[in-house]
Amino acid sequence: MINLLKHFNNRRAMSESILFYHSANDPRWTSCNYESISKEGFQKNVIAFRAISLISRGIASIPMSLKTPSLDNNEKLRYELSNLLNRPNQFQSRGSFFEHLVNYLLISGNAFIYCGETHQFTCLRTDRVQIISNTEKTAVDFYAYNVDSSQFRIEKENLLHLKFFNPLNDWYGLSPLQIASRAIDQHNAMSNHNLAILQNGGRPSGCLMIKTGSENLTEEQREQLRSDVRDAYAGTLNAGKIMVLEGDFEWKEMGLSPKDLDFSAGKDLTTREIAQAFGVPPVLVGLRGDSGFANYREARLHLWEDTILPLAELIRLEMSNWMSQKFGMEVEIVFDLDSVHALTSRRDILWQRISSADFLTKDEKREILGFPPLSAEQSAEVNTEANKKSVTKSQNKKKGV
Repeated sequence: MINLLKHFNNRRAMSESILFYHSANDPRWTSCNYESISKEGFQKNVIAFRAISLISRGIASIPMSLKTPSLDNNEKLRYELSNLLNRPNQFQSRGSFFEHLVNYLLISGNAFIYCGETHQFTCLRTDRVQIISNTEKTAVDFYAYNVDSSQFRIEKENLLHLKFFNPLNDWYGLSPLQIASRAIDQHNAMSNHNLAILQNGGRPSGCLMIKTGSENLTEEQREQLRSDVRDAYAGTLNAGKIMVLEGDFEWKEMGLSPKDLDFSAGKDLTTREIAQAFGVPPVLVGLRGDSGFANYREARLHLWEDTILPLAELIRLEMSNWMSQKFGMEVEIVFDLDSVHALTSRRDILWQRISSADFLTKDEKREILGFPPLSAEQSAEVNTEANKKSVTKSQNKKKGV
């Protein structure tokens, strides 16, 4: 800016002398490396943080167990494997472990689970794991784990790599946070702008102009005047002060007001874009105008059916396949979705439809709902009770009750 003022000062035909000047530049987007995108997206943006937390904590809350058909006669090994799932390592419970796992997956598009000789599951920081491919570049040879200046080799059978599809990279996944990075930059920039305006007395920036015919100021006078104006009128404590100018000075507004820029609508738009990148309904991240109780309940069910359950199923299948190969036996992770409170409305609809299906027998209905078939004695009791209710209903109908 000083060079610009010198340029204007040297022009003889100049009609006015400008002290403060600011022009728009090309947008600067956040780099897509792990550290930058984690700071700007996860640590500084409340919408992305909320969306990631909803998904990760939802998956971490699903009750799950291990199914090992080949170990029906080996209770000790079954107990050890079940305990491994419920307490993956000595520092984390199952919920904490899966929350960390999903957070890494949504932030970087990759997640790494390490299981060494101690048979404990550990989530590794994704920016520290390097994939080393074979000479033909067709498969993974091993993994390198880099911490500070040290590097450790990890054999591929000891590491599970979960990743999202990336059309431009054969080895690393594409992060939803990276997809939403531009919307996140805009949302953060609007928040920073609003804070800057608040700290500067709720006023946009402008320029202090010397009227035509006045003598030009020296660099020291410009700097002193700039400092005096800033100290006298900038900041929240000086909000609403009346500006008093002596001599041939004039203040001219250069920026647009937040109302002119329609920041509120702009932030709502970027909020929707960030939420859409993660598959989270905007009402669940606090978007105004979508806060009805019915809308919230439907949005919560939509989040589970379209985002949480598909991602949880992906993790379940990958971990089951990896554990089966690592331990040399058939291992399957099983979800208990009937215990998830968010899916209560879906279960109610299912139960109502099955109970009203006249073409199904009672045992068929019980099988669909996951219950064992009734014994002969239980079936007889149920039929007797049903006949009594039918007779009572028929008698009440005749009496007009």
